[in-house]
Amino acid sequence: MQLQQLAYFMAVAETRHFTQAAERMRVAQPSLSKQIKSLETELGAPLFSRARGNVTLTPAGEALLPLARRMLADAETARREVAELAGLRRGRVRLGATPSLCAGLLADALARFHRDYPGVELKVEEGGSRDLVRDLARGQLDLALIILPLQSSDPSLVTQEILSENLVVASTSPRGRRSYMRIEDLRGRPMVMFRRGYDVREATLAACRQAGFEPRFAVEGGEMDAVLRFVEAGLGIAVVPSMVLENRPSLTGTPLLPGLRRTVALAHRKDVEPTRAAQAFRGTLLSFLGEAAREGTLPQGIEALVDV
Repeated sequence: MQLQQLAYFMAVAETRHFTQAAERMRVAQPSLSKQIKSLETELGAPLFSRARGNVTLTPAGEALLPLARRMLADAETARREVAELAGLRRGRVRLGATPSLCAGLLADALARFHRDYPGVELKVEEGGSRDLVRDLARGQLDLALIILPLQSSDPSLVTQEILSENLVVASTSPRGRRSYMRIEDLRGRPMVMFRRGYDVREATLAACRQAGFEPRFAVEGGEMDAVLRFVEAGLGIAVVPSMVLENRPSLTGTPLLPGLRRTVALAHRKDVEPTRAAQAFRGTLLSFLGEAAREGTLPQGIEALVDV
C-alpha cells in the first residue's frame, strides 16, 4: 500500500468523481483509476461502487476512509518534523480553538509566537469543542484548545488544563441592574442558542434541565459572533464565556448563581508526538498565560491553571 494510492483514494472519496479527483491530483484519469484498482486488489475488496456513473464508498471504502485520512496526516507530520530538524526557521502549526478564545487571549499569544518564529506557518481552525476533538482524532490538527470534560470517551488524546472561565448571561440590560441571576431566572426568557457542537450549548441545556425546565429559543444555531450580535439586537439573552464580552460595551455579563464555569485544555493526540513547531507554540502559550496571570492582565472571570 502506497501513500500516493491513499491520496488518490481520498480524492475520489471526497469528490465522488474519478475525473474530478484526477484533476485535483494533477494526474491522468486512467492512471488514477489504475492505482485505485491496484489498491483494491491489494486489500482484496472493492472500495467504490460505480453503478450508473454514481461513485459511492463500499463498506470496505467506508472502513478505509478514516484510516487513510490519519495515515496521510501522519505522513505530512513526519515530513514537516524532518524538515524542522535544521531549526524552527520553517514549519507549520495547525491549531484548533473555540471562537471565544480566537476572539480573546489567543490573538495575543499567536502574535508573540509569530514574532519569535516568523518562518513558521500558522493555521487556525475555529470551531466548537466537539468538532475540534474530532479533527484532532483524524490527524487534521496538531493542537487544539478544547473544553473539558470531553464529551466522548476517546482515550487517544492528551489534555492539559490551562484556563478556567466563568459563564455569564449576556444581555442588553443596564449594568448594575442585577448583580447575579439564578438558573431558574432563565425559565421562559427568550434565549439565543449556539449551534450543536458548542460545549456552551450543552452546559446551558444541562443546567436548565437540572433546574426542571427546557429553555425557550428565540434564535438557534448561531456561531459565537452571530449569537452576540443577536443579543445586541434584542432578540434574547445568551449564556456565553465571560471572555467574549471584553469588547462588547453594549452587552452586560451577569454571573450565574450557582456559578457555571468551564475548563479550557490544550490537547494533542497521544499516539503522535507534536512537531517541534507545535511544541514551541505550546511553550509560548503557557508562558504568555503565566505572565498574564502574574501581571493581573487576564480578562475578568478568567483564572490561569498553569504555573505562574
